Amino acid sequence: MSAQPPPLPQPAFGNYQNDIYLRALGGVLPDLPMAYAELEERAAAALPPSVWSYVAGGAGDETTQRANTEAFARWGLYPRMFVGASSRDLSVELFGRTWPAPLFMAPIGVLGLCAQDGHGDLAAARAAARTGVPMMASTLSVDPLEDVAAELGGTPGIFQLYTPTDRDLAESLVHRAEQAGYAAIAVTLDTWVTGWRPRDLATGNFPQLRGHCLGNYLTDPVFRRLLGKDPRDDPQGAVLLWTQIFGKPLTWDDLGWLRSITSLPLIVKGICHPEDARRARDGGVDGIHCSNHGGRQANGGLPALTVLPDVVAAAEGLPVLFDSGVRSGADVVKALALGARAVGLGRPYAYGCALGGTDGIVHVLRSVLAEADLIMAVDGYPTLADLTPAALHPLP
Repeated sequence: MSAQPPPLPQPAFGNYQNDIYLRALGGVLPDLPMAYAELEERAAAALPPSVWSYVAGGAGDETTQRANTEAFARWGLYPRMFVGASSRDLSVELFGRTWPAPLFMAPIGVLGLCAQDGHGDLAAARAAARTGVPMMASTLSVDPLEDVAAELGGTPGIFQLYTPTDRDLAESLVHRAEQAGYAAIAVTLDTWVTGWRPRDLATGNFPQLRGHCLGNYLTDPVFRRLLGKDPRDDPQGAVLLWTQIFGKPLTWDDLGWLRSITSLPLIVKGICHPEDARRARDGGVDGIHCSNHGGRQANGGLPALTVLPDVVAAAEGLPVLFDSGVRSGADVVKALALGARAVGLGRPYAYGCALGGTDGIVHVLRSVLAEADLIMAVDGYPTLADLTPAALHPLP
């Protein structure tokens, strides 16, 4: 039997702090925030008020949004000693690809508007190429999905689908994503109608009604056929058509059709009940995305982290992705210990985009990965397999 090649060295994400300290010796201090609170504060000043309220706000009085973040504080990680975790392997196998770390950028429907140049989707794709952190690209983007995919380099991209009422248009978007090289399709289930968002209602702010972030529709041949003209000749008509076809309230009867229109791995996003996880698994999906949309869609619900263990159990080995309330590397570690195969980051990288475009997003991603890596080092968890529910203890 021939000798097996040695395993490739894994990225030492924690070394990002060494880079910062070494630059400081030369008098160069970080120009981007190191803590989430400052990141949020500076982004609020950098973004137009309408964009800020849309990204930062949630549904109702935002109780669920706050509960998402507070849920992480109810768990503590046991430190384990004499482990010798001098190197850590954070790599994960997902959907036929090896990711260098179990982190991805969750889809953000106004990401394009978060960048100072108005092309935040491209900035995120370039950050994915530089860091190896996959991007879940939203249907609602300034730039067409093909242009976003072209900036990903060798990093996997996932196309997130808001399923329109017109099946031909849905299939066209999915087939475009296939041809553009996306590695999977994620269908969002909880956003066929917009939730009650007082911040946006108070200012009458709905970006898409003003023609923003509709790049994928305006370039789609089926949408243009339905419109009957070039969208540039009738921008108001294009927006009106979009309002009429944006969201379809999916039922279990639609799952077979969704499964049939793509050969790519199919992920369903918004699953927060174990019975829904079981039915999705039995319906042939390839992954489940446990998420309550960051608290943006429905107030009064359970924190996504609270339901994660039950969803993981019901998935019976099917990979479960997770987002909602993730603000730090510590949050990532806790979600992984509760069974998530990969963890999505949302608002933090949007704020990084607002402050520094691609460089700002890269900084946020590297900071989160560095903290997660260093926690695993200090607390004695050298691999993701070591992060199990037994590593956590509930706090009073």
